Amino acid sequence: MTKGEMESVEVFTSEGKGRGLKAQKEFLPGDVIFAEPAYAAVVFDSLTHVICHTCFKRQERLHRCGQCKFAHYCDRTCQRVAWLNHKNECSAIKKHGKAPTENIRLAARIMWKIEREGSGLSEGCLVSIDDLQNHVDNFGEEEKKELHADVQSFLEFWPPQSQQFGMQYISHVFGVISCNGFTLSDQRGLQAVGVGIFPNLCQVNHDCWPNCTVIFNNGKIELRALSKISPGTELSVSYVDFLNVSEERRKQLKKQYYFDCSCEHCKKQIKDDLMLAVKQGESKPSAETVKEVVQFSKDTLEKINKARMEGLYHEVVKMCRECLKKQEPVLGDTNIYLLRILSIASEVLSYLQMFEEAAHYAKKMVDGYMKIYHPNNAQLGMAVMRAGVTHWHAGLIEAGHGLICKAYAILLITHGPSHPITKDLEVMRVQTEMELRMFQQNEFMYYKMREAALKNQKIQVMPEPSNETSPGLFHKKE
Repeated sequence: MTKGEMESVEVFTSEGKGRGLKAQKEFLPGDVIFAEPAYAAVVFDSLTHVICHTCFKRQERLHRCGQCKFAHYCDRTCQRVAWLNHKNECSAIKKHGKAPTENIRLAARIMWKIEREGSGLSEGCLVSIDDLQNHVDNFGEEEKKELHADVQSFLEFWPPQSQQFGMQYISHVFGVISCNGFTLSDQRGLQAVGVGIFPNLCQVNHDCWPNCTVIFNNGKIELRALSKISPGTELSVSYVDFLNVSEERRKQLKKQYYFDCSCEHCKKQIKDDLMLAVKQGESKPSAETVKEVVQFSKDTLEKINKARMEGLYHEVVKMCRECLKKQEPVLGDTNIYLLRILSIASEVLSYLQMFEEAAHYAKKMVDGYMKIYHPNNAQLGMAVMRAGVTHWHAGLIEAGHGLICKAYAILLITHGPSHPITKDLEVMRVQTEMELRMFQQNEFMYYKMREAALKNQKIQVMPEPSNETSPGLFHKKE
């Protein structure tokens, strides 16, 4: 955080929420309020060999640390940058015989940094690690068992020659990781690849309809304004996806972050009516019919998740079609159960290259999302982008270009022009604009050229579908 960025925000204590951050000057949509490098960060256990341990980019061929054989880097530059944070870790892994889990590695990196720099305020930080909330007192029995196991594993890994910390302080650090660990995504923002601690970000409180969003870009998190923010206004981000009724969001927030959400949207249950909408008019279904269809939707979603895990994608499509047949006469266009099935159907059909049907479902999904999400929501932008690409590949160039332009406008605010996914989208926007002109000039020639191009090159829309949703804001250990 630069001096200018530190002067543009102020830490304050808000009633019922504890500490928070408020703006000291006006911000417009898309403005970066501050950018912050990680205090400490690690790659997830399952991805340590395919993600660079410095910049968190996915690379096909990574250089492995010759000493511990565990850490991987893009090149010598990333390896040199990492050495300050990896030096102690490297030696400890060699002596321990293997690398510990991501939580242990992150705790160790935090405490080696404290050993080097002390536990006070680091340069560019508004708050110290000592002052971050740990919520250990709110842990349930299962969480306390996990905490105890983590502390024991940490003590086994921690070298005797390093500074020794008390059990209470070690527990504090694990508590901080548990409720403040921020999810790091790959360079395109599509997959969660690691977890880090960002002390300044930890001061930003939650709101289900926030005025800011957080994006990981080029090795730093960026807090970006979603709407016009006046001086003195509290800055907020959403810790959970908005696509849930207020009661469910509140339950999730209480379970994961130990607070009762009192935001305007939860108090007034704003948009709950849209998310639970049913068909109106003469054909309005009975309450019993709605209940049956909702339960059928929940059961189908469970079966779909299992089938996706097993790679049975044609079975997933079959279940989606069957569920939509039951949902469409009963549920409203913005009902969350309908939208969830439409999202899965469009994604899996795109993967199977059944683009026309995928585009049909994607359009319905986006129309529903537009009525529910904040107009500058990052997940909305990504969904519109996927729908645009699907329409483009289906040969529906007019709709495809329109959706890609909409997505580009959203991502310019949520991700910024320098983010890799925005750059990708700009290339697609230019390409579809060129194809649209060709289509408008000579429709027959456009389809002939498209047909010839498809014969020479197999279309790939997206990687194999997974059960992972878009990376969430904060990382909770399973």
